[in-house]
Amino acid sequence: MSPPSATKPRRTAISPTRAEDYPEWYQQVVRAGELAESSPVRGCMVIKPWGYGLWETIRATLDRRFKATGHRNAYFPLFIPLSHLQQEADHVEGFAKECAVVTHHRLEAGPDGVLVPAGKLEEPLVVRPTSETIIGVMFSRWIESHRDLPLLINQWANVVRWEMRPRLFLRTTEFLWQEGHTAHATAAEAEAEMRQMLDIYADFARNAMAMPVIKGRKTDAERFPGAVETCTIEAMMQDGKALQAGTSHFLGQNFATAQAIRFQAESGELEHAWTTSWGVSTRLVGAMVMVHGDDDGLVLPPRLAPVQVAILPITFNADDPEAVLNYCHKLADDLRVIPFHGRSIEVEIDDRDQRGGEKVWSWIKRGVPLRLEVGQREMAADRITCGRRDQPHDAKETMPRPAFIEGLTAILDQVQHGMYERASTFLDEHTHRLDSVDEITSFLASDEMGFVLAHWSGDPAVEAQVKETTGATIRCMPLDDEEGAGTCPFTGNPSPQRVVWAKGY
Repeated sequence: MSPPSATKPRRTAISPTRAEDYPEWYQQVVRAGELAESSPVRGCMVIKPWGYGLWETIRATLDRRFKATGHRNAYFPLFIPLSHLQQEADHVEGFAKECAVVTHHRLEAGPDGVLVPAGKLEEPLVVRPTSETIIGVMFSRWIESHRDLPLLINQWANVVRWEMRPRLFLRTTEFLWQEGHTAHATAAEAEAEMRQMLDIYADFARNAMAMPVIKGRKTDAERFPGAVETCTIEAMMQDGKALQAGTSHFLGQNFATAQAIRFQAESGELEHAWTTSWGVSTRLVGAMVMVHGDDDGLVLPPRLAPVQVAILPITFNADDPEAVLNYCHKLADDLRVIPFHGRSIEVEIDDRDQRGGEKVWSWIKRGVPLRLEVGQREMAADRITCGRRDQPHDAKETMPRPAFIEGLTAILDQVQHGMYERASTFLDEHTHRLDSVDEITSFLASDEMGFVLAHWSGDPAVEAQVKETTGATIRCMPLDDEEGAGTCPFTGNPSPQRVVWAKGY
């Protein structure tokens, strides 16, 4: 494999680079990768086919995992009566400032011909920010006996939260997600469900997204409104900030009490159920951009890429362009029957009437794992020229077609594992164990990148003060804590473990 040129300056597709302006770099990668763009409605996005294809692979992969653990899909209304949302006080308080509210059911033309709202509703409807309350109402109808439990439901839907500072995929007024909701006969069963789903999210992040995550519990100040306990997976982006990539909540009996989700126990007594909820969203697409992207655009993990192999016929100077195209189609047919982690290899033939360089750059920016350049010379020798997205764009390898087909899944797995190792090394190198107040607050208030692992006694006043002075929060209290107890540098009191402090998205 030939090394990149040492004499010419390296051309990049994205400007500015990550080092120059990370937020603008992110926006440019999203656009260059043809993932999404802003819509005419402030804070909302249009997800383009390549971006939606990525969401579809995320959805399909997770859906298989949910169904393997007994969950079934359903769908619930977009509109929630305001009275339902008010049934759980902590919940409505937590979401009140983000809710969009429908008060009228039609439009009429005014005297000047301008359309105005008419037909005021008897009760306002909230456009769902999340579905605990409306699903709880239905659970109260469906559950009568302990024999109806556990009830394991998931829905794939859209939600609306009125964001003040939107950013494509990371924070948008409307976004796509899945939300699981379950009801159980005992607290222990519900807590086990919360942990099981957190483990599924963590395994998906690590093995499908090639993204290392820290599993942990949220503090009382950061947990989901109305929950007894919230667990999270936290990932580090390439600017050192944290992204909450998925959450799983133990709701106790709070929602069950508010919505009368009761069942007849084996003893004959009526008891309130114990419930959970858990979810991830299109934020995962933004996470992959920020964890793996480079100054040429997207870099997609093979197990989630909408297309793993792009075939680029080089017919510009070919004596018989049709023969080259036929060769490429036969190659694509041979690749598409190869199984790969629960799906078949996805192949796209780019037969657009463009020069080879233009085609190459378009697929580099979109992050496709492998590019195959096939021209008349390759066809004559029954060989392909392969470029890997995880390597410099001018590093290519030519190999016999049969050898490439036989070794394709191994190559893709090598790309996948290499992406995870790079991200994992980055996380390790930018995670700092600090033990003095000055070290902790100075780091968090600075432009330094990364997470701080520090002891904390659990004092909410300390948590609030650090957030106010540095902008950082406690992202989680790690579940996989190996160090154990220590002393809180802020209070001098005992600390059960180190917690993760960081600025985040």
